[in-house]
Amino acid sequence: MEGAVGDLFIQLGIVIIITAIVSYLFRLIKQPLILAYILVGIIITPILGIVTDTSLIESMSMVGIAFLLFIVGIEIDLKKLKTVALVSTFGGGIQVALLFLFGYLIAYLLGFLHIEAAYIGIMLAFSSTMIAMKFLSDKKELNTLHGRLVIGILLLEDIIAIIILSVLSSASNFSFSVLGLVILKLISLFALAFLCSKFLFPRLFKFAAENPELLLVLSLSVCFIFSLAFYYLGLSLAIGAFLAGVTLGSLSYNYEIIAKVRSLRDFFALLFFVSLGMGLSLAVIQKLILPLIVLIFFVLFFKPILLMLIYSLFKYTKRPAFLSAVTLSQIGEFSLIIAAQGLLLGHINRDIFSLIVIVVLISIILSSYLTKYDNWLYKVLDKPLKIFEIFTTKGMEYAPTEIKPSIILCGHNRIGYSILNSLKKQKKSVLIIDYNPEMIDMLAKNGFHCIYGDVVDEEIIEKMNLEEIKMLISTVPETKDNLHLIHRVKRVNSSARVIVTASEIDEALKLYKAGADYVIMPHFLGGEHAAKLILEAKDNKKNLFQEKKCHIAHLNERKIMGHEHPKI
Repeated sequence: MEGAVGDLFIQLGIVIIITAIVSYLFRLIKQPLILAYILVGIIITPILGIVTDTSLIESMSMVGIAFLLFIVGIEIDLKKLKTVALVSTFGGGIQVALLFLFGYLIAYLLGFLHIEAAYIGIMLAFSSTMIAMKFLSDKKELNTLHGRLVIGILLLEDIIAIIILSVLSSASNFSFSVLGLVILKLISLFALAFLCSKFLFPRLFKFAAENPELLLVLSLSVCFIFSLAFYYLGLSLAIGAFLAGVTLGSLSYNYEIIAKVRSLRDFFALLFFVSLGMGLSLAVIQKLILPLIVLIFFVLFFKPILLMLIYSLFKYTKRPAFLSAVTLSQIGEFSLIIAAQGLLLGHINRDIFSLIVIVVLISIILSSYLTKYDNWLYKVLDKPLKIFEIFTTKGMEYAPTEIKPSIILCGHNRIGYSILNSLKKQKKSVLIIDYNPEMIDMLAKNGFHCIYGDVVDEEIIEKMNLEEIKMLISTVPETKDNLHLIHRVKRVNSSARVIVTASEIDEALKLYKAGADYVIMPHFLGGEHAAKLILEAKDNKKNLFQEKKCHIAHLNERKIMGHEHPKI
């Protein structure tokens, strides 16, 4: 027993020490840390052979997947996924079917057997839940439109993957009753989670929240209870962890839970990426170089194009479609799990399994760069991407009156909502630009003049009537977009006031230098408002009790609108 514990400690020590050194170097040259973790795995096993028994690290890496999805489950607002339910279900189903079909045909044409081609097709049909969720979480984009599109698609993919795994596990005696049993298990566990979140957990956690250590232990126990329940019922351990997070997401203590679990998540997630690098087979790269190149091209180019086409068919503009497609331009853990099951059953050989591991690895590495520079790529590919607007409602305009609004509001988000309410009270005529189709539909029903599209799209800018406006307000967070708007407005209408938004001080100063009349910095405004309120209450200029009543009413209104602050 001591020997096993000693081996584990030595392996962990080697992994952590080398990872710290490589990560530090990658941070100095401003490269994604995920690459550093994968490189460490490649160095210590395929290249140097320092760690030969990878089973311990691989087992612990599964905990990383569970913790990541547990936190994502807490952070995600399922109510917001209702707006993308149609594209997630029908669009996601079409995507998985087409990717499988094209992947199967390509693999068969490359000379693989039917069963091998089928496994390769399945592998190419799924994106990495672990990687995509980490990208969105790190960039604080879980609750953006493209973030919701990605999460909706991933949830459907994971459910399909669970069904495939269940079918493979019972391949010798498969029947529709087996498939029905899998679906019944899923429905039962989701129903149990719903009941716990409504009746059991609020009472348990109300008491546990008084002690930070107890809160952490109880939260982790919920994560493991659901994960183990899924595992022992033959379902996905990772989806169990995600469902556990969702059940705790509605609690008042979700911020505290996230803060306490995040460090554990980061540690075990590190082991997941290292274990991917450990699985690399350098010999297979030389042996199957042509299939490797073709499959990587398929994942990085054909897959995003197909995803963008599907999003366009469901009336999403090219920006959220592109950002979603880039985030999903890799294959991941479920592909590895399915491939491992195929190897165990004898459906594929070790070379095919190694090929799948390498494709997963390379696609994750390259997609990390694509995601890091996704906004820059979007700018570069703006014109070619116009082809995907054939089916969208781009440029769709709702004009309740013929009078051209004198104020333009770009982005109807949390800040935009407050600004629009203030302008409405002053009976100002406002044109709202937003690329969320659900938001535009809601605004149109309320009688606002609004246009569906991207604020930096030339056709949309032409409709803004910049020469005659008095003010342009942008709540768009991208600095480059705001710089473009400032230049366009000031070029044709120097008297118009331009108010934009920034999240960092350097960005704000850059926008002021470009000609912005005022830069909104949301995280500073709260403190300024609170200071003003305190002074007015102190000097008896404001009734604090009345202010409290108004604030509670306002918060309830915001809650209905789904304007919760993004979790840090």
